[in-house]
Amino acid sequence: MKKNDQKFGYRFLRAVLLPIFKFYYNPKMYGKENIPKEGNILICGNHKHIMDQCMPIMGTKRMIHWMAKREYFDDKKVAWFFKMSGCISVDRSIHDDTAKGKALDVLKDGGAIGLFPEGTRNKTDAFLLPFKFGAVSMAQKTNSMIVPFGISGDYKFRSKNLRVHIGKPFSIKDMTLEEANKKLEKEIGKLIKKGQAMDK
Repeated sequence: MKKNDQKFGYRFLRAVLLPIFKFYYNPKMYGKENIPKEGNILICGNHKHIMDQCMPIMGTKRMIHWMAKREYFDDKKVAWFFKMSGCISVDRSIHDDTAKGKALDVLKDGGAIGLFPEGTRNKTDAFLLPFKFGAVSMAQKTNSMIVPFGISGDYKFRSKNLRVHIGKPFSIKDMTLEEANKKLEKEIGKLIKKGQAMDK
C-alpha cells in the first residue's frame, strides 16, 4: 500500500475507532505532552492486551507504524486492517531483516515506530517479560529518541483503573545495547508502577 494511502487509512481508522475504544474501556492518559510532534521516535511499552496499541495512539495525531506479527497479515479477515493502518509485518520465527529494514526506513524519514520490547503479550505472572534488543538497536542505528509508556489496570467495560503513562523521551546514543535495554526496561517499569500506585 502506498504511503499516502496508509496515512489516509490510519487517520480514518483513528477517527472512527478511537472514540469507540475510549467509550468502551474508559482509559486515562498521563504525559501525552511527552510525545514529540516531529522527529524520528520509537514508542515502546509493555504488552498485556491486544488493544495496547490504542493507548499511546490516544496521545498523538502522528502516524505510528506498529510492528505486528505476520500471522495478522496472513489472515484475510484482518489483513486489510493492518495494511491500511500502516503496520509492519514481522515474522517472529526468524530474524526478520525485511521488517527491520522497513522500520529503519520509517525512522530515517523522520517517522514514528511503535513496538513492544517484550516481543509478545505477557500472559504470565511476571512483571515484564525479558526485553528483546530490536528497539534499542533501531534507535541507535537511526539516532532516534525513545518514548517509553507503561500500561496498568484492566481492560474492562468502563474500566475504573485502565491507565497509560507516557514518559519523557530519551536518547541512548552513548550507551551499549545492554545498558540501553536495561534503561528502557527500567523506565517502562517505573511508568507501570506509577499507574498501579494510583489504585492504592
